Amino acid sequence: MALRCDLIIRDATLVDGSGGPRRRGDLGVTGDRIVAMGDLGGASGDREVLAAGRVLAPGFIDAHTHDDQMVLCGPACMLCKTSQGVTSVVVGNCGISLSPVPMATRPPAPLDQVCAPEWWVFDSFAAYADRLAREPSSVNTLALIGHMSLRLGAMGAALDRPATDREAAAMRRQLAQALAEGAAGFSTGLFYAPSRHAPTDEVIAVAEALRAQRGLYVTHMRDEADGVLDSIAETLGIGAAAGVPVVISHHKCAMPENHGRSRETLAMIEAGAARQPVAFDVYPYAATSTSLAARRPRPDVPVQVAASLPHPEMAGRMLADVAAAWGLGLEAAVARLLPASGIFHSMAEEDVQRIMAHPLAMIGSDGGPLAEQPHPRLWGSFPRVLGHYSRDLGLFSLEAAVHKMTGRPAAVFGLADRGMLRPGAFADLVLFDQATVRDRATFAEPRQAAAGIHEVWVNGQTAYTPAAGATAARSGRLLRRAPA
Repeated sequence: MALRCDLIIRDATLVDGSGGPRRRGDLGVTGDRIVAMGDLGGASGDREVLAAGRVLAPGFIDAHTHDDQMVLCGPACMLCKTSQGVTSVVVGNCGISLSPVPMATRPPAPLDQVCAPEWWVFDSFAAYADRLAREPSSVNTLALIGHMSLRLGAMGAALDRPATDREAAAMRRQLAQALAEGAAGFSTGLFYAPSRHAPTDEVIAVAEALRAQRGLYVTHMRDEADGVLDSIAETLGIGAAAGVPVVISHHKCAMPENHGRSRETLAMIEAGAARQPVAFDVYPYAATSTSLAARRPRPDVPVQVAASLPHPEMAGRMLADVAAAWGLGLEAAVARLLPASGIFHSMAEEDVQRIMAHPLAMIGSDGGPLAEQPHPRLWGSFPRVLGHYSRDLGLFSLEAAVHKMTGRPAAVFGLADRGMLRPGAFADLVLFDQATVRDRATFAEPRQAAAGIHEVWVNGQTAYTPAAGATAARSGRLLRRAPA
């Protein structure tokens, strides 16, 4: 009897996510799973798509996002991701998660720039997961629990000190409960004021909850500039003490005096990876974005205002121009703009390329979806890797690029049957044109959908086409980390 599928994509260039060579063939989907690959000339589908040699790859996994709120807001809010070919996102990064601590007042930066104040209502991870189940997203979601959120719950406003043993134990219990309810790990943002005063011992004490369920420790390290090597050592030490895998978030060497040091940092990470599981994500830009309060402004680091609560009209302008218009110094202008976020041109392209090309690297966008003038990485990261870095610069092969965005993060985050094209895997898919795929988002016009993405499927349902934009499909699911 001839095979009958819900969907057959014919004559595609299949790049399966493993890093192995591409091949030409067909792919069949029934329900939410891939059921067949190869020559499916004898099969038929309720819908058939003629790929005409375009690339069919697993849907991209965004290894680092702040989409905690956005995944709850409907398909249109996730257009910035589905239009890039992203089908799964990792939320709860940098120590910031919408659960398990509700907040009655506006939380401090940077929490307030990741999720709007009215969204801090979830008193458990189970409540967040239930909301996601009742109102599914257009993409799959894997969630981490943030140290900053836990700290606010256990310590209140008195965050400029280490936690007491009792407070650390309370955080550990909350983390353990969230892991039991389906969270995948624990994230920290030790660079930021709400967690900067947490010593290593406090982080280890909380992270001990990860051991029993082999959860992940994911970190925005304490210092990505002068102290980057010490921060890598601290990160590896926390993972070793807790006995769990480590993911370094948005690895970089920030500020001009540290440009070129990726040779040192990558060698140190490699040495650590020989002893324990270590990975890192990176975004394909030489500019970072965070709270304007996070870094003291410097004349040699250009800063663009991304958002300002008291002065929204300044979004998109350079800080130096704002300061000049107000007749103020840079620090005084920042003080007037706060609460605010900015884009800091503080990295070197040579470091970005060296880090991205490393075999341990994954791709994460780290976009700020609430910003008035977001960093273009929110809309452009994945097509930029495919177009600018892989095709145009030849930094790595198409197969390697796809692996960094699919099979690699699926393995690191323990996403069973994701990130690969093979029978039995979930039908998270992206069809794109290798010759034309590119990012169109810019620092001046950041909300631009990519070129060359032809269709995106999440669990077998179409989530995006250029003609329709974000579809009404809500086929995303909460993902659980598979046991190691």
